[in-house]
Amino acid sequence: MLKILNEYYYLDLDQIDEYINIEPSVDSTGSSENHISVVKYEMVKTLIEILMTENEGVDEALGPKSSELSIPFKISFNTLLNKKLLNKY
Repeated sequence: MLKILNEYYYLDLDQIDEYINIEPSVDSTGSSENHISVVKYEMVKTLIEILMTENEGVDEALGPKSSELSIPFKISFNTLLNKKLLNKY
C-alpha cells in the first residue's frame, strides 16, 4: 500500500458502482435494464483521474494542510472522501 497524506486510502469500487447506478427499470416485456448516471460517471471518472495523475511532491508531515497540493487534487480528494468513494484503510 502507498501512504498518502500520512494515511492509507483506497477507492471503494462497490460504492462507486452503487453511486453511479440508477434504479433498474422494467420495460413492457418484463425484463429489467441497468442504467448509470452519465453525469455522475463522468464526474467520478474525472476526479479519480486527477488523483491518479497528481505528480507534485507532497510533504507527508503536513498532510492535507500541505500547500504543495494543487487545488484540483484537494477538491477531488475531498469530494471523493465526502461521497465515501475514497476511504481510509
